Amino acid sequence: MARYTGPVCRLCRREGVKLFLKGDRCYTQKCAIEKGRVTPGQHGQSRKKATEYGMQLREKQKARRIYGMMEKQFKLTFNKAERQKGVVGENFLVMLERRLDNVVFRLGFANSRSEARQLVRHNHFTLNGHKGNIPSILVTPGDVISVKDKSKDSPKFKAIKELAATKTVPAWLEADAEAMTGRVVGMPSREGIDIPVQEHLIVELYSR
Repeated sequence: MARYTGPVCRLCRREGVKLFLKGDRCYTQKCAIEKGRVTPGQHGQSRKKATEYGMQLREKQKARRIYGMMEKQFKLTFNKAERQKGVVGENFLVMLERRLDNVVFRLGFANSRSEARQLVRHNHFTLNGHKGNIPSILVTPGDVISVKDKSKDSPKFKAIKELAATKTVPAWLEADAEAMTGRVVGMPSREGIDIPVQEHLIVELYSR
């Protein structure tokens, strides 16, 4: 299945919660959830009570949409998390947070994860001084993410620079908005991951 390219507000309406897919717009009254828009579709208001499987599926779809991943890649990441020591659900979310596109977004160098993924793919960033154009690569403590010098002078990154200076980054990251660089200083913890997902339901779904 191809990547979803339709209106992303529709995805938030389907899940019934903000997925923050449109960056700063999601914090304004223009947000579809703020407007009280109902679930999309002809029968959106008359959906039956969700089954146990339905709730598990919705949590999986919610997380997949937040991080902008296809089903195959999402499941492969889960399988890797399952082979690690510790709590599977927490391991899974930590791996999703460590993706380069998510880190670029968390550092404030993009307005949304989809924009961060596009900027990474278009070679606007370096990872430890080398080309960093793979959105799915996992960062580790000590890694340095930087905007390329030739990209810093573009109107796009000048606007991002102003916004980045006003944003708060997670405790496991450090950002220098002026230099447009960021450093991974630790590993993300479950308590510091603020996405509205119950990961144990995803584990139950994939364990069926």
